[in-house]
Amino acid sequence: MIEKTFMMIKPDGVQRGIVGKIIQRLEDRGLKICAMKMMKIPKELAERHYQEHKGKGFYNPLLDYITSGPVVCMVLEGENAVAASRAMMGKTNPQDASPGTIRGDLAQVTGRNIVHGSDSSESAKREINLFFNDYEIQKYEKIDEAWLLEK
Repeated sequence: MIEKTFMMIKPDGVQRGIVGKIIQRLEDRGLKICAMKMMKIPKELAERHYQEHKGKGFYNPLLDYITSGPVVCMVLEGENAVAASRAMMGKTNPQDASPGTIRGDLAQVTGRNIVHGSDSSESAKREINLFFNDYEIQKYEKIDEAWLLEK
């Protein structure tokens, strides 16, 4: 099933200069970038994005961190894009993430785990709508799609 998902390279990934490495992994996997932008997240948007964590002990530090510097937000499309991107990210705690995953290879601690990705199709729709307008999301066919996907 072809679907869209949301992924964000967090401030630590931007500050460490590994945005290109992460994007390269996504494209190498065959995920199509339909939208991408760099931004500094306003606090109000961060609160809406992380609303399910409100009241938890890590909520305020998470808001402080995610608004501390620029992030790179993306809409990815592909076969089971949510599951594919989640597998590529690795477990939330990089200590538990498998080698070969973004977090397993590039992160050390949960609070600085480089990327965020939608955990379901419903979350993907909500997060995409929080960060992107319809006109920012491109619809196009890549020349290699016939070699990536069965029809």
